[in-house]
Amino acid sequence: MSRRFTARAVSLLTSVLLSALWFSGLVLLSAPSHAAEAWKPAAGPLMTRWGKEVTPANVHPEYPRPQLVRLEKGKPQWQNLNGLWDYAIRAKNETQPPQWDGQILVPFPVESALSGVMKPVGEPNAVWYHRSLKLSKPAGDQRLLLHFGAVDWQATIYVNGTKVGMHEGGYDPFQFDITSALKATGEQDLVVRVTDPTDKGTQPRGKQVLKPGGIFYTAVTGIWQTVWLETVPEQHIAALKIVPDLDGKRILVTVQASDAKAGGKVTATLLDKGTTVATAEGLAGEPLALEIKTPKPWSPDDPFLYGLKVELAGGDAVESYAALRKISLGKDEQGIPRLLLNNKPLFQYGPLDQGWWPDGLYTPPSDAALKSDVEMLKKLGCNMIRKHVKVEPDRWYYDCDQLGIMVWQDMPSGDRGIGGNDPDLKRSPASAAEYEREWTAIIHALESHPCIVMWVPFNEGWGQFDTARIVDMTHKLDPSRLVDNASGWTDRHVGDVSDMHNYPGPGMPRVEERRAAVLGEFGGLGLAIHGHLWAEKNNWGYVQFKNKEDLGAEYLQMMGRLRGLIGQGLCAAVYTQTTDVEGEVNGMMTYDREVLKLPEAAVTAAHRKLYLPPPRVEVVLATSQHSPQMWKTTGSKPADDWFKPGFDDSKWTSAGGGFGTKGTPGAVIGTEWKSQDLWLRRSFELKDAHLTDPQWLVHHDDDAEIYLNGEKVASLAGYTSSYAQFPLSEKARGLLKSGSNTVAIHVHQNAGGQFIDAGIVNVQEQSEK
Repeated sequence: MSRRFTARAVSLLTSVLLSALWFSGLVLLSAPSHAAEAWKPAAGPLMTRWGKEVTPANVHPEYPRPQLVRLEKGKPQWQNLNGLWDYAIRAKNETQPPQWDGQILVPFPVESALSGVMKPVGEPNAVWYHRSLKLSKPAGDQRLLLHFGAVDWQATIYVNGTKVGMHEGGYDPFQFDITSALKATGEQDLVVRVTDPTDKGTQPRGKQVLKPGGIFYTAVTGIWQTVWLETVPEQHIAALKIVPDLDGKRILVTVQASDAKAGGKVTATLLDKGTTVATAEGLAGEPLALEIKTPKPWSPDDPFLYGLKVELAGGDAVESYAALRKISLGKDEQGIPRLLLNNKPLFQYGPLDQGWWPDGLYTPPSDAALKSDVEMLKKLGCNMIRKHVKVEPDRWYYDCDQLGIMVWQDMPSGDRGIGGNDPDLKRSPASAAEYEREWTAIIHALESHPCIVMWVPFNEGWGQFDTARIVDMTHKLDPSRLVDNASGWTDRHVGDVSDMHNYPGPGMPRVEERRAAVLGEFGGLGLAIHGHLWAEKNNWGYVQFKNKEDLGAEYLQMMGRLRGLIGQGLCAAVYTQTTDVEGEVNGMMTYDREVLKLPEAAVTAAHRKLYLPPPRVEVVLATSQHSPQMWKTTGSKPADDWFKPGFDDSKWTSAGGGFGTKGTPGAVIGTEWKSQDLWLRRSFELKDAHLTDPQWLVHHDDDAEIYLNGEKVASLAGYTSSYAQFPLSEKARGLLKSGSNTVAIHVHQNAGGQFIDAGIVNVQEQSEK
């Protein structure tokens, strides 16, 4: 730990994280109108081991903002308001209720078991929160700020009957100065009113729906992150923007002061193990350049963090941390665009991470629980996480910063969806404004975390609108990171990567001249572990398995196929997913995090192999992805020996692949094929049959049988949405021969799109001769 922080910063942050300290000795919290002993969690479907330890006395006591710790006389100036509050659910048109329904444990959402309520709120209603604080109004130039980590969705705040502010947005932190609304001393009354239309509205909401099922989950309403108070001087540091400049050997720090017009003098100091390595002075609102003579870059292998201290003239001071790292695009020796970390190619691999909990829904049961997911993924050898249509508490990104996990950050989706071939959505002005305001706020809230390397404004067409403009807006908000214009199948050919989803896969988009090819989702291998399920029935995965052994074997085969795709130009891959979520059982772990479904040692070794230099990939039998390849074809059932090398196919039609119908996902049509069945034959020459790792490259829709030199070597059920790569079986490798070889394929159409194309590549690791 000492190499990542100054000793003083570690000591201070540890103090902050372990306890909720009083500030100025003035605050006493009054209990809600019901006795604390009456609270207990609701009887939910599934409880984590951390959830079983939650009490009103220990609920999320950690300091919630690790990158901006305000100190006075060596002590953090904050007060945790998590714990028991009064609550009531009433119709939206009703005023503040005279009586409360009971207690709720903040910050767990109303619908969660750990809230103690576990009741739906719904679009027609509002949820009211109430508690009393016994404190004196700050004296002199001191101000009292009321902070909310996140509230979903529209929150109106009252102090002593005075409305102090209203905020819309379920994922960005906000605060209000409540000083003017305080009485001089005694009991202070705090009330919060929240409404949330969930999927009845157009606002960003992620995967929440009022009627959960499939890939959509239980609604989340109300306060779901830490609520806290902070005393500050009238002129204080409101925010820090920390931008690394690896090439310039410096870190740029911009201080946002509470009064932007004041232009106060600020001093920034960068530290390594308590030793000052750089100092800069300037004015608030202007970048301060901290020059570093001997840089220590941040990476997954060495997540080095500098300590950072910032002082504002007049006495306000904060402690933070910073890292020196660069994310960019560049071409490798073969001219393939690659994702670069610190100017070097690095394949990025990790899971789709939903961030849901069976007992807390959006809110993890504890800080230890929140960190445990990151620790497990790091242990498994992942170097990246895609945070899927959700924003986590600030402490999660702090964990990723410390542990060395890169993050792709999604914008939570909202409004309506579009199909893969549809034009961008035409959002209403109000809906567009909701999206843009919150996306801007999310970026500003998270932009100083070094772990974040990619912004993802849209996923699979959910609410996707004005894509090119939103990508440009995102780049302007944060020029230091890459932007994935649309993860999935609604690519608008802008941004820094082309991103496809391929279940079960893996697959990859075509290599382009200026954008990196990434696999934004694949996998989804399902396994239900009884005793660890949200529900015993109606569970699903993209592919279902009956035991851990078969699941693990298939997962390891997928990792092997990824190596070949990396050699062809794939730059990143995102496996679905970290844990099971409600009815989805396709997690690496169960929903309660009790069972790791994958063989840990083998999987860790396979993941680490992904980061080795890309293998060389030799085309043995070309597909028609880049240019049509000639096949002999027939739509009429041929003689029984049609797949034999010596079969007379002179009366068959010669045509260029691939074969299928337009609109089939991932299809590159050379010849239209509309009949129910198609038979194909093709010969190719092989100089040396001793290949290191021959692999099929096949896109089939639907069922296909493959023959090699007269023998059936593969039966492929169902369909793929792109070209899938998998090793030739031992039998198929034994059938290869120097000289002429014959491949024959029968494909059968069941429903929907249809397509067939196939080829063979040979994968050779660079260490092999």
